[in-house]
Amino acid sequence: MSQKITYRNLRNYKYQVVEDYTIDIPAQCKIELPIKEDIIWPSAAKTFIKLAKTGQLTIFKGYAWDGPSGPTIDTKDFMRGSLVHDALYQLIREEKLDYSNRDASDRIIQRLCLNDGMNIIRAAYVYRFLKWFGGAAAKPGKKDDQVVIMTAP
Repeated sequence: MSQKITYRNLRNYKYQVVEDYTIDIPAQCKIELPIKEDIIWPSAAKTFIKLAKTGQLTIFKGYAWDGPSGPTIDTKDFMRGSLVHDALYQLIREEKLDYSNRDASDRIIQRLCLNDGMNIIRAAYVYRFLKWFGGAAAKPGKKDDQVVIMTAP
């Protein structure tokens, strides 16, 4: 049985989590991410993502993501996978999670989509397209995703 996520539409992003969402990645996806210590992003202001060294991922209320990307449609069997995948790619871009975790992140979306009822052929297509075209989205230092904290008197 799949755990549900709660989200809403936004203008600049497609969706926003309206309740905290937690997943135990090793238990649900049978994939271990080599994490030495808990990762919290961002570390200042409001926290949106926490990845524990145990593999438990929490995406907090307010986190926004663009849903499934590429030549696809947003279906219920794709939403949870896209949320978890976008959060993991965000951690890779922010250099909180090593770029070598990109393939594991791509496998995680594939497994979550299958768990949520996606056709095996479509899930394979999702994984393959991420392998071929997802590298730029995970590349560290992507300027449009960096959080800038400013102060004023």
